[in-house]
Amino acid sequence: MTAIAQKPAMVAVPRRSRASRFLRWMRSDIRAVLSIGFLLLLVLVSFAAPVIAPYPPNDQNVSLLLAPPDAQHWLGTDDLSRDVLSRLIYGAPNSLYASFLAVFVAVLLGVPAGLVIGFVGGWFDEVASRFIDALLSFPPIVLAIAVTGALGIGLTNAMLAVGFTFAPFLARLVRAQTLVVKSALYVDASRGFGASTPHIIWRHILPNAIQPVIVQVTLALAVALLAEAALSFLSLGVQPPSASWGGMLARAYNYIEIAPEQMYAPGMAILLTALAFNALGESMRVALDPTMKRR
Repeated sequence: MTAIAQKPAMVAVPRRSRASRFLRWMRSDIRAVLSIGFLLLLVLVSFAAPVIAPYPPNDQNVSLLLAPPDAQHWLGTDDLSRDVLSRLIYGAPNSLYASFLAVFVAVLLGVPAGLVIGFVGGWFDEVASRFIDALLSFPPIVLAIAVTGALGIGLTNAMLAVGFTFAPFLARLVRAQTLVVKSALYVDASRGFGASTPHIIWRHILPNAIQPVIVQVTLALAVALLAEAALSFLSLGVQPPSASWGGMLARAYNYIEIAPEQMYAPGMAILLTALAFNALGESMRVALDPTMKRR
């Protein structure tokens, strides 16, 4: 009696999720690895500032005004004889706080507004889009200065103003994505099965419209960092004696002819952090877009 050969049982091989593919791509991108490493180091420095800073940020020694770098003061001292390295370290949490606060406000205002505008459509879309265009016609830094003047001088108020100026950009982006997604067949099918409007927005439209927003948020962090530096440079952001990279640049600018090295440290800190945010955003854009990966 011959044995009947049996076909081997089919084993279901789980497909890689979108998140796992994204993380795998990010790990293979040297720009993303270096950017994340630098930003994590910056966060660590921010939390450990009281421990790793060689001096208190406002400690003065009047005998060392604008002293050049040496063994005791690695980056020299400023015009008030304060250690530049210590103030650079203490300025990191202010700069990061400013960037994340501005982007948080922009997301909080822009994403829901874009979802509602794109989903409702019709005359509401026309009116809201013209209002967004009117806001975008103002230079962001000028609008931020105007809002800061209305709210009052200070880091938090300045970053609320910057977040308000960023919100129209995100609203327009989310609106465009919502207009594309809401016409998909699975959205019509969900509506046909009786799903409510909040369910459709939360379950179908938002997850499929959020990818470009994630990339834009990463890039906006770099812009917010530069905006904070510009506002602090104009004495509208972090107020003395608190340490701020933009404030350090403003003070160093007054002595650029006799002590130009005072501008190097805060300038390089702003430059490297902005480049890290930009490189991370570019890597995320490539990782989330299959056509970019193939290219």
